[in-house]
Amino acid sequence: MDISVVIPLYNEEESISELYSWIDNVMVKNGYSYEVIFVNDGSTDGSWEAIEQLYRENPDHVKAIKFRRNYGKSPALYCGFKEAQGNVVITMDADLQDSPDEIPGLYQMITEEGYDLVSGYKQKRYDPLSKTLPTKLFNATARKISGIKNLHDFNCGLKAYRKAVVKNIEVYGEMHRYMPYLAKNAGFGKIGEKVVQHQARKYGSSKFMGWNRFVNGYLDLLTLWFLSTFGKKPMHVFGFLGTVMFFIGFLAALGIGIDKLWCLANHIPQRLVTNSPWFYIALTMMIIGTQLFLTGFVGDLISRSSQNRNDYQIEAELKN
Repeated sequence: MDISVVIPLYNEEESISELYSWIDNVMVKNGYSYEVIFVNDGSTDGSWEAIEQLYRENPDHVKAIKFRRNYGKSPALYCGFKEAQGNVVITMDADLQDSPDEIPGLYQMITEEGYDLVSGYKQKRYDPLSKTLPTKLFNATARKISGIKNLHDFNCGLKAYRKAVVKNIEVYGEMHRYMPYLAKNAGFGKIGEKVVQHQARKYGSSKFMGWNRFVNGYLDLLTLWFLSTFGKKPMHVFGFLGTVMFFIGFLAALGIGIDKLWCLANHIPQRLVTNSPWFYIALTMMIIGTQLFLTGFVGDLISRSSQNRNDYQIEAELKN
């Protein structure tokens, strides 16, 4: 099969039929074999009934998954990726803001130009300022931390993946924003971008608020960076910070002690060490340093006992 189209959705009953017809026209025109996988993320409107109708009319091309409640976009993509059989997997939103006319170009970049992942770039957007401004700040931060300098729109729902990519990365929480970063960490380094058309929303309203997405996205990005950098070696960060803090606290305590002894030796009146605020600052730093070091030690023990401690992505093997 050439293409799997994975579409997570929440309360998009008005657009489902129109979106499928648009996708079908593009696929037939280009001669692609395909499947469309709808993942209904706990919709409370008639979205599932609309999907059921499409399935009855097109059982060879339509697949569907229905969640009992709203879990979020990442779980929807995870389940959709598990079902995908196409050599190229396309993801898009169900609100008609992503154009299926972009599919042939994305497919070509994967199959002919050798990209592992291609992310859409909505250069001209029709979103309100409350959504576009946080998006710009978020993308600038994501480029800096991930090291993927050529992407301008990490969170664009319209993306194309080589099948091996979606079968070897795990999307969870709200990590769908960082699919390129997840792919890079899994060893898929050829990541590209394609300028795509952004449609104005035709039905309903956006389900996401801009600043909330930015704050959550920023925190998720820090989590992903930390896990990818120190996930298998927590002692490297906690042990280092703990050692530095303990050493500084120890030197401060030593300085206070030397100063006290020098004053006693020279018969200079000096208040008790325990009356000095610097003594407690030094003591606190030593205690925190010890705790950080022990946190790294415990983290290393947990990492070494993890079932996935030796989970490495192997691209190919040659053996007798």
